[in-house]
Amino acid sequence: MKLPAVLIILLSASVFAMGKSANIKYIETDFEISDLENAAWDAADTIKIKSYWSGQRAPKKRRFTAKMLWSESALYVRFDANQGEPLVISEKPDLTKKTRGLWDRDVCELFISPFRDDARKYFEFEVAPTGEWIDLGIYQGPEKRDTDWDYASGMTTAAKIEYDLVVMAFRVEWTAFGSKPAAGDVWKGNLLRAVGKGENRGYLAWSATRTEVPNFHVPERFGEFFFVRD
Repeated sequence: MKLPAVLIILLSASVFAMGKSANIKYIETDFEISDLENAAWDAADTIKIKSYWSGQRAPKKRRFTAKMLWSESALYVRFDANQGEPLVISEKPDLTKKTRGLWDRDVCELFISPFRDDARKYFEFEVAPTGEWIDLGIYQGPEKRDTDWDYASGMTTAAKIEYDLVVMAFRVEWTAFGSKPAAGDVWKGNLLRAVGKGENRGYLAWSATRTEVPNFHVPERFGEFFFVRD
């Protein structure tokens, strides 16, 4: 059956308006983030990110997945990123402190807001294939962005580089957010990746921001993270 053009447009607009959503599964027992083989990761939903910030499909060699878990103590986030090109990383990584400018190299990111009534206020967490990291407090106003460079979440990271895959993970305790979620709570945010360099640099987003030029800081386009507990 061929649908009228007007109906097709309306259906497309409805799907676009629905936005993205993903579950964050609860775990009873905490574990060290360095334990990338922990069985707890198997319980997490796999979130597939296949597109650039614009909505255009990215090549398979740049796509990545994310897994998210929560416990009474902390949030756990893991990225498994296809790597089909030379890495853009630091030759002398320093994991003892946050790395400013990390976003100019290969990196995976989580933006997340526990502030249901004002998603313009959120936290930014980045992790690189080297295990380098940065954590920031953000307020994205209508005209400018305010950044809390001194935000100290206490995040811990882990990473490993394989032949055609990079695994990156981090853990952040709830004290860093000022509140702890309960089952059924919904926080907003986005999952992101920057990869490559120069004119071929790619900017992938779980929830496409659809800006004219690459821009991840668009809280109006955040998806929803549901905290679930079996």
